Amino acid sequence: MKPNTRKNEIIKTAATLFKDKGYSAVTMRDIAKAMGIKAASLYNHINSKQDILKAIIISLAEEFTLGMETIKASQVNSIEKLKQIISMHINITSRNKAGMATLNNDWMHLEDQLEYYLKLRVNYEDNLRDIIRQGILNNEILNDNLEVLLFSLLSTLRSLYIWIPLEDNLNEIELSQSLSNVLINGIKN
Repeated sequence: MKPNTRKNEIIKTAATLFKDKGYSAVTMRDIAKAMGIKAASLYNHINSKQDILKAIIISLAEEFTLGMETIKASQVNSIEKLKQIISMHINITSRNKAGMATLNNDWMHLEDQLEYYLKLRVNYEDNLRDIIRQGILNNEILNDNLEVLLFSLLSTLRSLYIWIPLEDNLNEIELSQSLSNVLINGIKN
C-alpha cells in the first residue's frame, strides 16, 4: 500500500474525476478545485495531468503484469490459475475502481508511455491465452474456441469496476468463487 502522500491524494482525486468525466474533460484546475487547493499548488507535487494519467495506468498495468507472471509460473492446473486470475482482478479492482475506469477508458491518451502500456497489455493477454490453451490441451477446458474464451474472460474482468458492489464490506472471496463458477463452469445445470 502506498503511503498517503499529497501526490497520492492528487492521483486518487484525479482518477475519480477521470472516471466521472473522462481524462480529456478534466483540467488541472478541476483537480485542484476538487482538492480544495489552488491549481498552482498541484505543481509542487506533480508535473502535469499526463504524469497523473501515467501514474494511474502504468502502476495498475504493472500490478496486473506481476500478478499474472506469478500465477502463470505457479505449479497448479489451468483451472486453478484462471481462478487466481479472477481473484486478482477482483482484488485490484475493488481497491481502485476509479483507476480501473481510467485504465480501461483513457489508456489511449498516454503519450510517451503508450508503447510500454501496450506491450504490458499484449503480454498479459498472451499469458492468459497460454493458460487457456494449456487448459484445452490438458482437457481441463472443454470449449476449444480459445479466442472466444479469452474475449469472455477479459471483457468480464476488465469491466468489473462498473459492476462490483459499492459497499465497503465486499466479500472478495465469495465474489471470486461465484464469478469463477460462472466464468469457468458456465451457467447450465
